[in-house]
Amino acid sequence: MIQEFVIMFREMLEIVLIIGIILGYLAKTRQTKYNKVVYLGILSAIIASLMGALMFETMAGGFEGSAEQIFEGTTMLMGALLMTSMIIWMMKQEHMAEDLEQKVSVKIEEVNNVGLFMLVFVSIFREGIEIIIFLSAASFASAGNDIIGASLGIVSAIAVGYASFILFMRINLKRFFGITNIILILFAAGLIVSSAHEFDEAGIIHPLVEHVWDINPGLNPDGSYPLLHDKGNIGSILKGLFGYTGSPSLMQVLVWTVYVTAVLIVWRIGNKVHKAG
Repeated sequence: MIQEFVIMFREMLEIVLIIGIILGYLAKTRQTKYNKVVYLGILSAIIASLMGALMFETMAGGFEGSAEQIFEGTTMLMGALLMTSMIIWMMKQEHMAEDLEQKVSVKIEEVNNVGLFMLVFVSIFREGIEIIIFLSAASFASAGNDIIGASLGIVSAIAVGYASFILFMRINLKRFFGITNIILILFAAGLIVSSAHEFDEAGIIHPLVEHVWDINPGLNPDGSYPLLHDKGNIGSILKGLFGYTGSPSLMQVLVWTVYVTAVLIVWRIGNKVHKAG
């Protein structure tokens, strides 16, 4: 539930901000006659995203055995890589509002309804595709799909976006995205670990060492799993969120360590470049 909430909140907030910036700019420049083009772009992007989700769900249900493991592993890996690219992209977006307003201004000056429509459509549809892949990867990793968490994320994002643009609340979006970037890095690392496990199960990669350590507690007298077991109540939550496992293979340990180290190095370099600039 937590992972779905954070993913949906983050992605939906980006969508709300994009829509708010465009509509706000049109209102500020007294060009509200173009609002219908924006609304059409939003509606078309939503429909296209839903169709994409349906196609993805249909395709996902057609695999069995090792093919299913490969598909799930690939989806989780794609989700992790896409999430990483989004994190790196957001590190560079300090002037998102100004850049978006400039693009809208160009389309209006060209009297280009199709151009404005495509700007809105592509911006929203891209976020929709990211949501599909992220939530699918999260559901594969946690062996479930939490609609409540995703729904709460949507509602919360709309509320925060409304507060930002309508009520003019001062929200430090830079700090917000910085915090969620850290959380998403851990999510992505967990997806990569889970992806490595699926590829191992499918026989594509070698675990190197089957179990580097095993800290899973023994079963309770009644046969249930202890809380901190990776199949227990708390352990399963950590597994769904961050790819936690009480008995990881050496390959899983290595891919987690390499990924987190690489992303943090990129982040640190990016911060240094920003301060130097």
